[in-house]
Amino acid sequence: MTTFTHLFEPLHIRGKRLKNRIMSSGHDTSIPTDNLVNDRLIAYHKARAEGGVGLIVLQVAGVHDSARYTSHVLMATDDACIEGYRQLAETCHAHGTVVLSQIFHPGREIMESSDGLLAVAYSASAVPNERFRVMPRALDQGMIDEIVQGYADAARRLHQAGLDGVEVVASHGYLPAQFINPRVNRRSDGYNGELEQRLRFVREVIAAVRAATSADFIIGLRISADERDAEGLTESESLAAVQALQSTLDYVHIVAGTSASLGGAVHIVPPMAIEAAYLAREAGTFKASLSIPLFVTGRINQPQEAELILARGQADVCGMTRALICDPQMPNKTDSGRAEDVRACIACNQACIGHFHRGLPISCIQHPETGREQQFGQLHPAAVRKRILVAGGGPAGMKAAAVAAARGHQVTLYEASAQLGGQVLLAQLLPRRAEFGGASTNLQREMQRAGVEVVRNTRVDRALVEREQPDLVIVATGAEPYWPAFERGGELQVVDAWQVLRDEVTLGRSVMVVDWRCDWIGPGIAERLVRAGHQVQLAVNGTHCGESLPLYVRDQMAGELHKLGIAITPYTRLYGCDDNTVYLQHTASGEPMIFEGIDTLVLCQGHQPVDSLADELKGLVEVKRIGDCLAPRTAEEAIYEGLKVAWTL
Repeated sequence: MTTFTHLFEPLHIRGKRLKNRIMSSGHDTSIPTDNLVNDRLIAYHKARAEGGVGLIVLQVAGVHDSARYTSHVLMATDDACIEGYRQLAETCHAHGTVVLSQIFHPGREIMESSDGLLAVAYSASAVPNERFRVMPRALDQGMIDEIVQGYADAARRLHQAGLDGVEVVASHGYLPAQFINPRVNRRSDGYNGELEQRLRFVREVIAAVRAATSADFIIGLRISADERDAEGLTESESLAAVQALQSTLDYVHIVAGTSASLGGAVHIVPPMAIEAAYLAREAGTFKASLSIPLFVTGRINQPQEAELILARGQADVCGMTRALICDPQMPNKTDSGRAEDVRACIACNQACIGHFHRGLPISCIQHPETGREQQFGQLHPAAVRKRILVAGGGPAGMKAAAVAAARGHQVTLYEASAQLGGQVLLAQLLPRRAEFGGASTNLQREMQRAGVEVVRNTRVDRALVEREQPDLVIVATGAEPYWPAFERGGELQVVDAWQVLRDEVTLGRSVMVVDWRCDWIGPGIAERLVRAGHQVQLAVNGTHCGESLPLYVRDQMAGELHKLGIAITPYTRLYGCDDNTVYLQHTASGEPMIFEGIDTLVLCQGHQPVDSLADELKGLVEVKRIGDCLAPRTAEEAIYEGLKVAWTL
């Protein structure tokens, strides 16, 4: 019996029954091919339907040829889309899940085209997009009519395919919001003026969709409660809009942010630096002002957070998309009293939205089975039970141990230190990165459930392996800080990031952090030291700070560093140092860059593998290397390799 009574209370909308209040909100997966639903996308959503989610809102479906904001967007502009949607709907309906689709036009928010050429973008007015540097054309009446009809035709096709409804996307500064926003809509016709005139386009869309479908077809609207941008929709403007529209809708779904600016776009998929369930207050305001159901999405990554929002009456449904990417079984686990077994999302953004921004199918660093359901969706017992020894209790070793044990092998994991987690233990010490520690907690729980024996404070060597006689050793011994060769003279203090995070050194007042990886370590060290009272400069090897990070993580972090006044120098390569001077080289010009008055140089120069064990065991037992001991990379590769090696045993 669940203790989450509000989360698992059914909700009826226009004759459809949501079995719980958990929603997988619309999110682009980069999984479709040829702009159509395929078997891989069906498998992806099937995993969440099997996991017990009450409502799935499918990713955006373009309603007009000018709506192609990425090269891999789903399109509902042709009857060829119907069969794929029908198969997807039937698959999810078989598990009692209600299925909607977003219908979408980005307006001026065009990210890319399929052939690399810049697309012609359209908007309410010729007001440029800052983030993608797009200058749109103002829509004429003929094209407005075409697009409105496109919404209707798309909805008809989705209705014909058996979906339960659609969600009109007016969030994140997309085309409907561009009409509603008085700072973007500068028209001189009947689509601009007071609020009712600015709502004309949206009203035409909703009316056309209703006329093209049926009385039992759900129509919802997603809108940003606040676009979090100086030129964006404010909370009062969005609230007034949905109050005026609610009589034509079945629900309102609020999010935050806008695609139009870097700061606003952070809220499209808010990273871990942003507070969990941070839109609860706005949700309560909208809920109290509306007579129809209110859905909210905004970093609700634990069932406890969703239950609290619902219990307070702040919303009727909670979008928990990344929570379901991380653990598709989250609803079933929670409903059956196993909430402690839920693999909690840590909002790292690395493999979900991070993959999307690189044009790759989304996944999850903690659950690499996501997006790969056709390959790893069904765990098969091992044909022959083996004795497996895993050397190293970081993410790679723990994932390999958990999956191997779940398949029936006898697994013992040895960790040289007292704590499991590897570099996760360091990552969680950086500012606003504490949640990253959840990756270790979740993997430890997976190992416990699978029956892995864990031995701490024990380093694996040849003698131990000879004594234990395993059938196979998985080497996951990780990495250590890399110190590059550079000219050193004088007495300048030089330390690495690990020493700083472990509080092993006392630093001088003036610090230079040199960052080769351009990830979150260098900026995190810089921020930590500034907050501790040091004067800090950050020199990065890339074109900009955080170059290798997911975009929303990078941009949120850049904002924090700017607030703290941390000087950042790009295009740098470490050359040398002496008593109080650091010498860098400009990576493009080759010219020297000299920084004086430095007391401490902190190296964030990447890692090198710790890989002596595999050679030590040659000729004794079969060995498989995974993670950083194979090649230093990130937690994503480590955990994925743990899954892959265990899958083959």
